[in-house]
Amino acid sequence: MKATPMSTDRPGAIPKIGEDGRSSDRSVPSPGALHPFATPWPVYLVGSIILLTMLSYWVFPGHLYLYEDTQIYLPMIEHLWDPSVLQRDILATRPHLAFTIYDEVALFLKGLTGLEFREVLTLQQWIFRAIGIFGIYLLARAMKLSLPKALSVAGFLTLGATVVGSGLSTLEFEPIPRSFAFPLILLAMGQIANGRYLAGGVAGAIAFLYHPPIGYPFWLVFLVLVGCACRQPTRKEAILGVLPLICAGAVLFVLSRSQVAMSPPEPLFRRLDPLQEQLQSLLAPYNWISTWPFRWIEHHLFLGTVAGLAFWRLRRSVGHDLRFFLVGLPLVSILSMPASYVLLEKLKWSFVPQFQPMRALVYLAVVTALLTTTAGIKAIEEGRFGEGLLWLLVAFAIPTEARVLHILVPRLSSLAIPEIRRRVVLVMGFALFASVAFRAQGRGKRWAGVTLAACVLAPFFLLGRYGKVNQFAPRNSPELEGLARWARSSTPKDAVFLFPDAGHDIDPTIFRAAALRAVYVDWKSNGQVNFFRDFTREWWRRWQTVSSHPFDPRHLEDYSSLGIDYLVVQPSHHIPGGEVEFENSRYAVYAVKQLNGLVPAG
Repeated sequence: MKATPMSTDRPGAIPKIGEDGRSSDRSVPSPGALHPFATPWPVYLVGSIILLTMLSYWVFPGHLYLYEDTQIYLPMIEHLWDPSVLQRDILATRPHLAFTIYDEVALFLKGLTGLEFREVLTLQQWIFRAIGIFGIYLLARAMKLSLPKALSVAGFLTLGATVVGSGLSTLEFEPIPRSFAFPLILLAMGQIANGRYLAGGVAGAIAFLYHPPIGYPFWLVFLVLVGCACRQPTRKEAILGVLPLICAGAVLFVLSRSQVAMSPPEPLFRRLDPLQEQLQSLLAPYNWISTWPFRWIEHHLFLGTVAGLAFWRLRRSVGHDLRFFLVGLPLVSILSMPASYVLLEKLKWSFVPQFQPMRALVYLAVVTALLTTTAGIKAIEEGRFGEGLLWLLVAFAIPTEARVLHILVPRLSSLAIPEIRRRVVLVMGFALFASVAFRAQGRGKRWAGVTLAACVLAPFFLLGRYGKVNQFAPRNSPELEGLARWARSSTPKDAVFLFPDAGHDIDPTIFRAAALRAVYVDWKSNGQVNFFRDFTREWWRRWQTVSSHPFDPRHLEDYSSLGIDYLVVQPSHHIPGGEVEFENSRYAVYAVKQLNGLVPAG
């Protein structure tokens, strides 16, 4: 039998990409083409993705639970699972989950497996992180990188990045809807970049089902791509990629109707009333760009400029379809800032704080990291070592510091901060190490494989331990856990607790999620003012009544009339004459009904 010649002319090369962005050669590289890696390529690929997923979860950037948004989502899902739990809690009974399958999937998996919600959500977090890594790999392959180099790009982008101003990360630490949806978007982009429109549309549609706001930039760009493909031979395939979105929209509408009785949707184009505007600008400043320091906007404009320069550098290596995303997504990201300003701060449309259009800035960080890393590799392949080093400096600065200019153009005052000095050293070291590794790999050195692997793995271990990146202060404590266990086992399901001296502390919010007991009011739940007008008024009334001033035990009778069953105070605020129901070194619990008629002295 006569052997069919391969279309590639060098080891590890990917099939040629045509003008329409699709592969013109469906051949699969042989294991020998991956020199110096002798492992068959499917095993090598799958093993690398699993390793990167484990590193991203256990080492860096890491994972969190009941730290931020899961404190809000978990009580809502627990109440949906068992309506007798948290039935008197204003947060849990007003879930903003109508337009997401996040709750339905969690409830289904819990019923199917019998696991707790933490295990169910963590399992999904693992799966979607792996999906996101695979999506980045596909994007890198579409930019004509060999398998080892494409996996290196995936490894570097798995380090994540903080999106200044919007409060997001490219790799979310908690198992929340957008941490499931965004990796699916990366997979969708990777599939479309390789000419698989239907597969990309399915991934993008599932992302839409999980978290519609995070996917709107992708779908805007994809629809433009489909429109421009009308004269292309692939127009039928491109149009098919839109059909999953239509189906997803129908599914989401049907599912949302099941929660109408619990959480009636807000009118779409209603204007914010003065109280909503005042509280949202105070409590959710990430939506109000007029409150941002200029240095935040400067950061995003810098990333947009760098992304444009890197794209121009790579334009000949980018297929037709991928060009739309590499240009369109940063453009949508930048335009989301003035759009949010006009729609929210000028027109005052109430749907804007719910939709949060500036979430699109997460795409700017990812695309910039992808372009600068690839530009660095390409420059080194072409023998431009210095240019490649500069691109990689930007690429490594993105996951190392929220504002990359602190690293790339540090001020003397910034260098006086030990963490900044360490991060500058790390970024310079990583960029130099990667440049040497990629040059060695391109020249076929025997030690290149080990060097490249070490280059990819080193940041996972050094950014957190040496650079002090993503060092999160503990949000829980043994005392709080003990209080939650006692409340869960020793108080009625419909009991209502109040932490009158907690102030802005998040202990009441964690307590709600861990103990599954209602909290009369707490500071953290103020984020719900973005969603419901009636919640805004009720939350503000409760906060002003019991939490806006220091705890005064002389007003005990007021708590009973508010429907509060238990008070949780610091030991320094012991109520003389009151019988303690539970106590440890941080908390003392009193039953309000036993305090009726008791008027402490002082």
